[in-house]
Amino acid sequence: VQLQASGGGLVQAGCSLRLSCAASGRTRSSYSMGWFRQAPGKEREFVAAISWSGDSTYYTHSAKGRFTISRDNAKKQVYLQMNSLKPDDTAVYYCAADLQGAVTVAFYEYDYWGQGTLVTVSS
Repeated sequence: VQLQASGGGLVQAGCSLRLSCAASGRTRSSYSMGWFRQAPGKEREFVAAISWSGDSTYYTHSAKGRFTISRDNAKKQVYLQMNSLKPDDTAVYYCAADLQGAVTVAFYEYDYWGQGTLVTVSS
C-alpha cells in the first residue's frame, strides 16, 4: 500500500485547508486511516482517525470541533478538513493506514505511512 498526502500550504491563522491522502497498490478492505503531525522539534502526535466504514472517528482534543476526517473508499481517498487554523497547527502532516482496521491513536499500530505534507499557519 502506498499513501500520498497532499494539500498542505501556507495560510493565515483562522483560515482553512483540506488535506488529502490517496491510497494505491494492493489495498485491503476494512483498513482504518489516521492523520498524525510532527512540528519542528516535537514528537509525532495523533490528530484524527477514521474506521473503514467512516462510522467511527476519533480526534485529539486540540482538533475536536475544528478538524473533520472523512473518507471516500471508492476513490481510495481520506481527507482532513482543517478549519480555524492556529499557528500551533504548523507541522508536517502524515496519513497512515492500519490494516487491522482499528481506530487508534497509537502510531505503532499503523502499517503504512505517507510522505507528509507541510502545513504552515502564520499569525
